[in-house]
Amino acid sequence: MNFTITLLPGDGIGPEVIAEAVRVLDVVAGKYNHRFNFIERLMGGCSIDRYGSSLTDETLADCQSADAVLLGAVGGPKWDDPAAKDRPERGLLALRKGLGVFANLRPVKVYPALADSSPLKPEQLQGVDILVVRELTGGLYFGQPKTRETMNGRVRAVDTLEYYDYEIRRVVELAFSLAKGRRKKVTSVDKANVLESSRLWRQIAAQVGGENPEVELEHTLVDTAAMRLITAPARLDVVVTENMFGDILTDEASVLAGSMGMLPSASLSESALGLYEPVHGSAPDIAGQGIANPLGAILSAALMLRHSFHLEREASSIENAVDAALNAGCRTADLGGTLSTRRMTDEIISRI
Repeated sequence: MNFTITLLPGDGIGPEVIAEAVRVLDVVAGKYNHRFNFIERLMGGCSIDRYGSSLTDETLADCQSADAVLLGAVGGPKWDDPAAKDRPERGLLALRKGLGVFANLRPVKVYPALADSSPLKPEQLQGVDILVVRELTGGLYFGQPKTRETMNGRVRAVDTLEYYDYEIRRVVELAFSLAKGRRKKVTSVDKANVLESSRLWRQIAAQVGGENPEVELEHTLVDTAAMRLITAPARLDVVVTENMFGDILTDEASVLAGSMGMLPSASLSESALGLYEPVHGSAPDIAGQGIANPLGAILSAALMLRHSFHLEREASSIENAVDAALNAGCRTADLGGTLSTRRMTDEIISRI
């Protein structure tokens, strides 16, 4: 089978980890008789430097016409001026909107071999396997009005937290669908004691729960959810929440896995087209040193094979190889090891 993948390596360590994910995909293609056609484009800070735009129309068009998009990371101190007309993160939001992706899947799995890499006690990590489903199209990141103005000598900034019922329903329905293939439990996270948008979220989540009685539904306030992620993470199965809450909670959850470099993500649309990226940032402090952990990018490629290409066997072969390499003691510096980015990938490839 033939698939076209648009690569957006981005900034910092992005190009390094995407190059390793491509190496793994090439091996999978050869082993299972597929062909992956890669189109590489600029996005983020590097695109601002080259074209004056974090995401050009041409790059977005190449992403829209592909079968999937694999992204490294964007941003860095060079482009952090809050007064700048364009920032790398603006390109990311525009890409998500342009691709129509509405749900971000972030699996948080604790590998037994890495239990000592987390600051939590090993007994708290036993059986942790969480899937966070984060809504991507609404909330504070996209709501209007969004403005800054001077009134009576004071600077006033406004961000609007806005949700439509259909935006909530489709992401909650997806969470329930995914839960049916797991442990059949959904935790819906909101702030319904304060926010009107969260009260609508809870109302719709309850409606969807009533339509899926075989799946257990619980409602949890976001502050309680933040505590439970640390004190009782093994009790969570599928967690569904709005845009900003999901952004924050998944970064918190990275400590469970031992390193943010371990976490992949998949952003899904209502078609097969998806956007796949590791959760970590561009890590400019280690860029170019060849020590970045490539596993988040490699596991994101596995999610791409599963969700956009429906190649379950191929996706599992990558995930099993990662598991075997970690069990054999293979580690990059963020996990207390000494392997380079490329050498860590070699260990994965040798086990596919």
